[in-house]
Amino acid sequence: MLSKKIGFKLTFGVVMTVLFAIGIFAFFNIQSERKSLLSEVERHANQLSEALKSDTEYDMLHNDRERIHESIRRIGSQKSIDRIRVFNKAGEIIYSSDSAEIGKMVDKMAESCYRCHSAGKPLEQLATKERTRIFRPNPDSARLLGIINPIYNSKSCWTAACHAHTEEQTVLGVLDVTIPLTDVDRNIRLSRIAIVILGVSTVIILSLIVSFMVKSWIDRPVQELLTATRHVAGGNLTYRVEVKSEDEMGMLGRSFNNMTQNLAEARLQLFQSDKLASLGRLAAGVAHEINNPLTAVLTYGSYLLKRAQGQPDTRDDLQIIVSETIRCREIVKSLLDFARQTVPKKRKADINEIIGRAATVIENQLALGRVQLVMDLDPALPNVMVDANQIQQVFINLMVNASDAIGENTGTITIKTGAISLPSSEALQIKRALCPKRHDLVDRKVRIDGKPAISMRFRKKEQTGIIHLNPMYGSTDHRLGDMPSIEDGMELLCPDCSRSLIAEGERCPKCNSPIYSFEVPLKGLVQGCLQHGCGWHCWEQVDSTWNDQFVEIRVIDDGCGIPRAQIPKLFEPFATTKGQNGTGLGLAVTWGIIDNHNGTISVESEEGVGTTFIIRIPVTS
Repeated sequence: MLSKKIGFKLTFGVVMTVLFAIGIFAFFNIQSERKSLLSEVERHANQLSEALKSDTEYDMLHNDRERIHESIRRIGSQKSIDRIRVFNKAGEIIYSSDSAEIGKMVDKMAESCYRCHSAGKPLEQLATKERTRIFRPNPDSARLLGIINPIYNSKSCWTAACHAHTEEQTVLGVLDVTIPLTDVDRNIRLSRIAIVILGVSTVIILSLIVSFMVKSWIDRPVQELLTATRHVAGGNLTYRVEVKSEDEMGMLGRSFNNMTQNLAEARLQLFQSDKLASLGRLAAGVAHEINNPLTAVLTYGSYLLKRAQGQPDTRDDLQIIVSETIRCREIVKSLLDFARQTVPKKRKADINEIIGRAATVIENQLALGRVQLVMDLDPALPNVMVDANQIQQVFINLMVNASDAIGENTGTITIKTGAISLPSSEALQIKRALCPKRHDLVDRKVRIDGKPAISMRFRKKEQTGIIHLNPMYGSTDHRLGDMPSIEDGMELLCPDCSRSLIAEGERCPKCNSPIYSFEVPLKGLVQGCLQHGCGWHCWEQVDSTWNDQFVEIRVIDDGCGIPRAQIPKLFEPFATTKGQNGTGLGLAVTWGIIDNHNGTISVESEEGVGTTFIIRIPVTS
């Protein structure tokens, strides 16, 4: 229904508010105009009354009644005057523009006399406002304005030849002038009609304008969001809202897109988790159900292979059975290793000793493949807190991968160890970053050196855009795009809620520029300066406890190398460079173990030259 739409409600509310405001304005405007017109008519009537008194004063002093009658009839016959009357002190009409009224008595409580006689006796003085009255002779007749003007006794009156009045008498009579208000009422009526027409026109025009703006700025974006929510509710998490503005609706559209993106990623992660959980269950079942048959197949296959001397065709077939059985057993083992990742049980251990044990496990395999293992181990290497079994698995995985990369050719695997000092910018990755409203700033769609970047929105006057910070703490290798220089008036905002990320009241201690600030959950605030050439950064909770001592292990081979395009996804589950010969789980397991030890693992590779895996583990953790 139309009445349930937000656009209609907003338009209706605005129009009704404007209509109410126009009605109030019209009411007071008409009242003001009415008072102004009546005041002007009253002033005119008062001037006419005074002029008539002056005009007839000479004739009254000489008691020339005919001239007085003639003057009153002549003036009273004007179109703008209804009638003119003169009452004596007894209330008798002695002069009138209507001859039929002469000699009649007036009611002292009627309109023309009430003001003076309301107190029970004639008042000698009365203000002009009190002498004016507006009335209708009949209910269906036009309104009239009447003004009474007392005729006061003066020396010229009691000394006149007629001696009609004594000196003690104050008021000799009353001059009553009545003026029709037909023109005034018509003007007021026309003003009311004009105000109504103006109000209705304004409301209609304003309704159209407001309706257009609401439809363009609110209703259409809301409808698009509503359509998008229906698509998302139907399971289409790839649906995106087209963002056309930078206002709150645009921000809402971007937030919706980010939300659907996060939902899609969460669904993918959930699917991946379910897949991995299913894989774990499958691995456990496979281990139980397949390992024993595989052992039997391998045992009897190997036995038959030894007895097949002199039978080339049978020996080739049996060799395939044995090799494929061994490959199946390795696949099952990889699945079990991936499914059984646990929290490391750390003890102080010697990395060189762990590498030696790992080399012993695979030395026969390396010898069969004509691969030489060279170990350049630092004898002064400090002990580290690790789970020795898990770290041994890491080295086994890397050496087996190096052997596979060398293939059937002869080659060398070199393992080097050493103690190094690392700044936090080369060892510490910010994996979570929150704005003041708890929105995650880590953008998993944008990666720098294979790691999810930290995204912020900048705004300076009309210029705006998105920047991406390197997640390695203290790094200056950011993607700032066309962001202007950091200075007062520059804003850094959360892309989701536009909350400021500028540290209020704080400046860079090196260049005095504004600095950014965000929170890492449970680890305090990270601050930094983005001014070109500065690079200042601060993470108090980390800087105060940072230990820069690391053990570095390099596993180097001179094999085929890894294509550059595959390196960013190398540590993801099921990503493999071995085609059908690999499961893609070994490096995923390796990365998980190193990450659980607060270490880092990276890779350097060049096709046709070789590959180097670099592992760094903190001396204390």
